[in-house]
Amino acid sequence: MGCGTSKVLPEPPKDVQLDLVKKVEPYTAHNNDMYKHFIKDDGGTPIKAGSPSPPRHTNPYPSGHLPMHLEQPETRKNKVAKYRAKFDPRVTAKYDIKALIGRGSFSRVVRVEHKATKQPYAIKMIETKYREGREVCESELSVLRRVRHTNIIQLIEVFETQDRVYMVMELATGGELFDRIIAKGSFTERDATRVLQMVLDGVKYLHTLGITHRDLKPENLLYYHPGTDSKIMITDFGLASARKKGDDCLMKTTCGTPEYIAPEILVRKPYTNSVDMWALGVISYILLSGTMPFEDDNRTRLYRQILKGKYSYSGESEDASASWLLLL
Repeated sequence: MGCGTSKVLPEPPKDVQLDLVKKVEPYTAHNNDMYKHFIKDDGGTPIKAGSPSPPRHTNPYPSGHLPMHLEQPETRKNKVAKYRAKFDPRVTAKYDIKALIGRGSFSRVVRVEHKATKQPYAIKMIETKYREGREVCESELSVLRRVRHTNIIQLIEVFETQDRVYMVMELATGGELFDRIIAKGSFTERDATRVLQMVLDGVKYLHTLGITHRDLKPENLLYYHPGTDSKIMITDFGLASARKKGDDCLMKTTCGTPEYIAPEILVRKPYTNSVDMWALGVISYILLSGTMPFEDDNRTRLYRQILKGKYSYSGESEDASASWLLLL
């Protein structure tokens, strides 16, 4: 299976559609499985194939609509006008709204142009009147206001109102790493090394600041431009943990995207920023093989694979691939 077939998230509560919060519930069915108390969904049964997939990300945030290039021009024009009317006048006085490029349950992302400089940017508008929207917004802002690194999406400025926050950010136009993996099948070791070096530089910087991403995956790694020499940029800090120097470095929140979650999170043990390194090991495997190391439509079996460290890899060079798998 390719890496695009296993992006399964737990179902959100029935009274609200979640944008980014992905939680793993303990399993309580009665059987002899030693991992039985770790995994369950809200109904007490494993989630089967057909569960909702996570929203795809469209530079740099979740998208759940028809791609813009597949929509009729009139439809695109109407959508732009609709969302332009919702924007605070302070924003539209400074930026021209050009196109809707992404949307989530309580957020919209538009491509804009700075009126004075003609520089393109992305603006994420978050509805903060919803608790989940406020939590995601606070998490992202707590990180993005502190960071400045070539491999991390840059926050330019923020406009706040009573019910909305507008985050002006760099515009990455090269698409997701996920999409390039799908297009190429797998990367050469040279290309994979280049990608991972950039991601590791960004992650090292975050960890130095006490920031743990907690949702690293190919969908959250964007190319700055479409060229083969483009840099990679880390995005989506909705699940990030930001600690100040001297804070307790252990975290306890159970979160992440299932296929990339480290074992210590699954067993609900206090964990460190090493969970990001586990996710990078999974990404390394995907880059080289084009497949997932841990994959199953049944999440109970998926978590068992992760907890047991059950995976295999057959590449062109077993000796060369062994060094990559040490990341896991």
